[in-house]
Parts: sequence; C-alpha cells; structure tokens
Amino acid sequence: MRSKPSPDTTTETPRRAADRIRDTAFDLFYREGIRAVGVEEIVNQAGVTKPSLYRAFESKDELIAAYLRDYDQRFCERFEAPSAEHPDDPKAHLLAYVDRLSRRASRDGYRGCGLTNAVIEYPDHDHPAHQVAVESKQNLRERLREMCRSMGARDPDELADGLMLLIEGSYVSGQTFGEGGPARVLGVMARRLIDASM
Repeated sequence: MRSKPSPDTTTETPRRAADRIRDTAFDLFYREGIRAVGVEEIVNQAGVTKPSLYRAFESKDELIAAYLRDYDQRFCERFEAPSAEHPDDPKAHLLAYVDRLSRRASRDGYRGCGLTNAVIEYPDHDHPAHQVAVESKQNLRERLREMCRSMGARDPDELADGLMLLIEGSYVSGQTFGEGGPARVLGVMARRLIDASM
C-alpha cells in the first residue's frame, strides 16, 4: 500500500501551503504582535515545513507585508460595507462604520488595528511593514476627505483629520481600556464633530 503524500507534495501544494501559512500568520501576527512570532511557530501551527514557507515567501518580511496587505483588504471591506445600506449618504455610511468600530473596540481582548500596530512595531520607514501600513493609512485619510467633501463640510480636510484622530484613538484606547473604555463614545464624538463642521 502506498503511503499518502504529505500535504506539501501534492499538485495543489504551493497554493494550499501558502494559504495555510498566510492564514496562520494573519492570526498569530494580529493576536501576538509581528515581532513576537517566529517562523518556527508559523510553520508548526500551519502544519507545513520551513522550505514550504520560503518557497511561498522569500523572507519573513515578505510574509509580514503579505499579512498587512491581507489586513488592509479586510479593513477596506469592513469600512466600505455600510455603503450597501447608505449608498448616497456618506455621513450615514461613516457613522455606521464608527458605531461598529466603537462596539468592537470596547470589548475585552480587542487588539486594535493591525496596520497601526505595525507602524508602531516597525518605525523604520524603509521596512516593508511600515510602508504597507502607512500607505493604507494615507488611503484611509484620503477616503475620509472624499467623504467629508461629499457631506458638504466647511473644511473637509480638517474634519477628515479630526475623524482620523478619533478612529485611530479608538484602535489604541480599545487595547488599553477594553470594555467601558473611551472607545465606547466614538460614535457620539464623531457625530458632534461632524455636526460642528457643517
């Protein structure tokens, strides 16, 4: 009787192993922090070999960048989700997003934004993690400006930056205070800021 080939040697191996590595890294990097997680832990939990990891990703830095691009894609999907309910109402769209974020960031065990955490963990501007995270934040800032212009704010750039501060603050304070912390008032403060800027 022939032995069953290992998961890393089937014809689907490169994609499947890479997907398992990516999913495992996503979970570990977000929960424990990028620097705290080693390649050994990733391959062990993914059920793959180290050579499989290095076939899929040239280095840990490349895997980190892939994780952050995946994180950014998921963030964009969450941020844009309220547009289905509020297609022509940027204010309602934005408030629906901050209300959801407020609930999420007010739970114990919340780990904040993986992109914000990456900028803190990797302050070197040349590191791929820093570059991917900063690009995502710049895109969010521009999206908020676009939404604030559509709302008819007196100074859309100023309002967008104020909202950005509130959102970023909820990512960090949610990790610090958990349930009952300042993130619980994110929606209230965003409404006040928007109303005062019209």
